[in-house]
Amino acid sequence: MHRSQKALLMVTLAGLLVLGLSAPTDPSQLKIQHVPNWPDLPEGWNFGQISGVDVDSQNRVYIFHRGPHPIMCFEADGKFVRSWGDGTIKTSHGLTVDADDNVWVTDMGAHVVIKFSPKGRVLMVLGQKDAPGETETQFDRPTHVAFGSGGEVYVADGYGNSRIVKFSKDGHYLKAWGTKGTGPGQFDTPHTVLVDDQERIIVGDRENYRIQIFDREGKFLTQWAGAGSPWGLVLSKEGHFYMTDGHNERLSKLDLEGRVLATFGRAGSAAGEFRYAHHIALGTEGELYVSEIHNWRVSKFLLK
Repeated sequence: MHRSQKALLMVTLAGLLVLGLSAPTDPSQLKIQHVPNWPDLPEGWNFGQISGVDVDSQNRVYIFHRGPHPIMCFEADGKFVRSWGDGTIKTSHGLTVDADDNVWVTDMGAHVVIKFSPKGRVLMVLGQKDAPGETETQFDRPTHVAFGSGGEVYVADGYGNSRIVKFSKDGHYLKAWGTKGTGPGQFDTPHTVLVDDQERIIVGDRENYRIQIFDREGKFLTQWAGAGSPWGLVLSKEGHFYMTDGHNERLSKLDLEGRVLATFGRAGSAAGEFRYAHHIALGTEGELYVSEIHNWRVSKFLLK
């Protein structure tokens, strides 16, 4: 080897060493424990595709699925409490419990958002049933709902449209933002939405593989890319996001800047594996619940 070749090799190796030292390390394995045989379904009952899950102030778990008894409520230990929704729900998608323990669902088949009392009484309907559109009174396959500190309602309108729609707590239309696209403030399937402690609107822009952040008036603030495809998002009291990524079949823990800290899961049907990990909820004692479309189940985990 010529001297010039040796020198080039040494420079190259030094460069690779520097790159290796400066490159970010891979996320660690998220330390969680799967809870088997959860929940206890009434005899003869089964889940269909499970699209939504959330937890109320009493740590009761609400499950939204595509089958008979579409909304089911369980205690944290898995004991069945009640169900409702037969004849009312067409195609389940998102479920969110508000500060008063009312249960809000997005019925993407009927193009409506429905607010129920904790025992299943219809309190409010947003949208026009079986009439998709992009007006102040219509949705097109809405996906999820979140709430501001003053009770404002933010609807991710989600599959047919590409926007966030804001309503007052009484259901009066306030504004909407977003169009189809890849630019800031545009969406390709806004699939999940939440409001953080700063009243920022956090939107999981699923097919654009990013999370977008807005102020409460819809002004674009920033975006986080590189964490995967956000199907479901929840914010813990400790200041971390947990995210379901149904394209990569995993659960991720993110910091408040959207950086991946740890991950868990892979494709499959065994415990700790996922098939279309959809939405996610966090219990009052740190339990994590992941709804799965193709495995027809909710997986419960305990954070270690």
